[in-house]
Amino acid sequence: MTDKTTIPSDEELTAYLDGELPPAEAARLEALLETDAGLAARLEFLSRASLPFAEAFDPLLAQAPKAELEAILSRLSAAPVATPAPSRRRFLGALAACLVAGVIADRAFIGLSRQLAATDESSEWRATVADYIALYTPETLAGPVPSLASQAGQLSAVEARLGLRLSPEAIALQGVDFKRALLLQYDDQPLAQLAYLDPETGPLALCIVRSDDGPKAPDVEARKGMNVVYWSDKTHAFMLIGHAPLERMKVLAGDVRMRLAV
Repeated sequence: MTDKTTIPSDEELTAYLDGELPPAEAARLEALLETDAGLAARLEFLSRASLPFAEAFDPLLAQAPKAELEAILSRLSAAPVATPAPSRRRFLGALAACLVAGVIADRAFIGLSRQLAATDESSEWRATVADYIALYTPETLAGPVPSLASQAGQLSAVEARLGLRLSPEAIALQGVDFKRALLLQYDDQPLAQLAYLDPETGPLALCIVRSDDGPKAPDVEARKGMNVVYWSDKTHAFMLIGHAPLERMKVLAGDVRMRLAV
């Protein structure tokens, strides 16, 4: 403390509680406490540090590696180190250090989790497609089913960019009406979206993009409240997404996968 108007810090208040302030500073603090209700309330809050901390930490201590800790303490006790009695100030300092360490550990874990998630780049295009398909409603795909000739024409424009043979027969889904073929772009690569309308569950889409990740067996996931079945071959990645039950989505995906592999 430097003068009579300086607001005491928490460290000074805890030193007062522990009887560690010089008499002059203690007297000054007591005078301030008589006139400053806020300071008195803060002192009362800090005085609660006299709660039974030992009992609170007993469960953790019971799990500690006692043998290893005792060995470390034995080595430390051989050194001529002063061992002052613990005080609230030292406890609060140690607690603050633990909290900082916990924050650092949490941030490191979050950063690692993000890095691990970022390594699955093959999932990013599926997330983008799901965001897009989630906007579809039955009205989006309303209208008559295109003729086979019209379907073939739309698919021809798409397959030329994808380097993949597509035909109305190959991409047909049982019990689901084909509506249109769109050529989109993802990460500078052509992305085909073949849209369907299921009379029971609404829009579905079979999406295809070039991929060099290699063949992968079908897997499933949920995105935006929809079921997704995805797989890949040597040159392309595929996903079927829609609101139909997962088992039905698996059947539909299995059928179209076999036909596209021919």
